[in-house]
Amino acid sequence: MEIGTDFDQSTAKYVIRARIDIDGVVDKPDVIGAIFGQTEGLLGEDLDLRELQRTGRIGRIQIAIRSEGGTSKGEIVIPVSLNKTATAILAAALETVDRVGPCTAKVTLEKVEDIRGAKRRRVVSRAISILKGWEEDVAPGTEEITGAVERASRKTIVKFGPEKLPAGPDLESSDEIIIVEGRADVINLLKNGITNTVAVEGTHIPKSIVELTKKKGKRVVAFLDGDRGGDLILRELMQVAKVDYIARAPEGKEVEELTKREISKALQTKIPADQALALVEERKAPSPRKRKTPKRSTTRPKREEIAAPPPTPALEAPHTSRRIGRSVVRPPIELDEEYIAKVDEIRESFRAVLFDAEKNIIAECGVAELTRHLEDVESVHTIVFDGVVTQRLVDLAAKKGATLIIGAAAADIENKPPGLRYITFEDIDRRRQ
Repeated sequence: MEIGTDFDQSTAKYVIRARIDIDGVVDKPDVIGAIFGQTEGLLGEDLDLRELQRTGRIGRIQIAIRSEGGTSKGEIVIPVSLNKTATAILAAALETVDRVGPCTAKVTLEKVEDIRGAKRRRVVSRAISILKGWEEDVAPGTEEITGAVERASRKTIVKFGPEKLPAGPDLESSDEIIIVEGRADVINLLKNGITNTVAVEGTHIPKSIVELTKKKGKRVVAFLDGDRGGDLILRELMQVAKVDYIARAPEGKEVEELTKREISKALQTKIPADQALALVEERKAPSPRKRKTPKRSTTRPKREEIAAPPPTPALEAPHTSRRIGRSVVRPPIELDEEYIAKVDEIRESFRAVLFDAEKNIIAECGVAELTRHLEDVESVHTIVFDGVVTQRLVDLAAKKGATLIIGAAAADIENKPPGLRYITFEDIDRRRQ
């Protein structure tokens, strides 16, 4: 509750600001009436508020008042064009107001602002910034350009480890490290302000990078090209190093050619490393052969032929659901419309949504933060997310009491907890056809 500066500053020299506390509920007109009434005749005709306002030597008195719990608090602002002595007397007289209507009140002077002094300070500050910008805009000479480029090049790329790997200058001091494929990737990220990078320089992961990823307190992100070479480095990294997240360049593109916007988007949509590995394994796994569907018998009981359809629009998942590398038979899963609608909403967005038993949303986050959110909540009923259902996720969800997981794809789940089922987006799409 603060009054701005919407009064005429061209004529006012000072501004009196005071706080008023009232033991009761009052309105703004009550406060204004109390100020005029209790200061009338106190200072003589020369400093009478009504006369000063009529002659334009003080501006409109502004009041902001708020009532709560049977009391009222407010702010009083009076613009003044008097000299310092008269302004000080007027400010002191304001503190003599001790009642507003039938309620007791107390006025406390906050400050007297010198408007011209504030203007002078703004002029000085602005003049300094103008002068600084003016000097920076002066075109440098050839020698200055050469020197600036040389100094910049000396400060950018550094060498890391006994392998002398190209890296950013803040690699070892940063809590997060970004692993890229080559020197050109490091240079491109440095040009866009990312200085905590290191390049593996090939598909063989150097020992110094392996040791760096295993340091306590380091969060590791692998930022890889969107091609087969990126897949190969991802698979080797996962075997020898500790990697938390994977970010990928758009398909067919390399990190060294990305724009600042593409780099930012790729890093924002990073996903947990185990899910990224599962997606790579899925792409290289051969497609399972289609099984022939047995013909249905034509001698079914009549009551089955005329059976009514289910009364709810629930969706049943097929008995077989795609898994990476093989298929598995599971009992049918009925899905509510809320979950199906959420699948359509988050598809290809790398988002996750957690539901309770009443189908209320208890948390929404990126796929990269799903594990952390699961650890923070006490319980969860259903998880819908645009990622890969992995063994780690299944185990954690089971601990939180989850009964259903809906994901974009599913890895090879060896140990499925009792009472927990999962289904993929493809299962849902297949049932819609």
